[in-house]
Amino acid sequence: MQEVFTCNNISDLNTIGSKLLEKYPNKRIFAFFGEMGAGKTTFIKTICAQLGITDEVTSPTFSIINEYLMAGKESLFHFDFYRIKSLEEAYDMGYEDYFFSGSYCFIEWPEKIEKLLPDDTVEVVFKVDKENYLRRIQF
Repeated sequence: MQEVFTCNNISDLNTIGSKLLEKYPNKRIFAFFGEMGAGKTTFIKTICAQLGITDEVTSPTFSIINEYLMAGKESLFHFDFYRIKSLEEAYDMGYEDYFFSGSYCFIEWPEKIEKLLPDDTVEVVFKVDKENYLRRIQF
C-alpha cells in the first residue's frame, strides 16, 4: 500500500524520512523519482543523517556516485544518473556491485536506468505543487 505525505517545509522531511525507514527496515535500494528541484537530494540528506552519516551529503551529479560511511562503517551509495546517456554507462561502472552489495543505495534519476533496478526497489516519488509551494512524497 502506497503512502503519500505532504511536505509543507523542510522540517517535515525528518518525519517523512523516519516513516520511510520504518516502513522498509530491510530494504536497501531506494529510487527517488521527481523533477529537477523537487527536493530529492535534500530528502536524501535528511535520511542519511538519520542513518548516522556525518559526511557532507551532496548530489553526485558529476561523479555519478558518492560513498558515505554510516556510524558502523557500513557504506551507503548515493547515485545520480542524470548525466548518463545510455545503460552501457551503468554497466561500465559496475552498478551490480553496488545494487547487490547489501548496502543502502539511494538513486536519483532512476528513470535513466529503470530496467536495471532490482525488483524489490522502493520507489519514492516527488510531486511538486508549485501553486501552493508543497511537495508530495509517495512511497
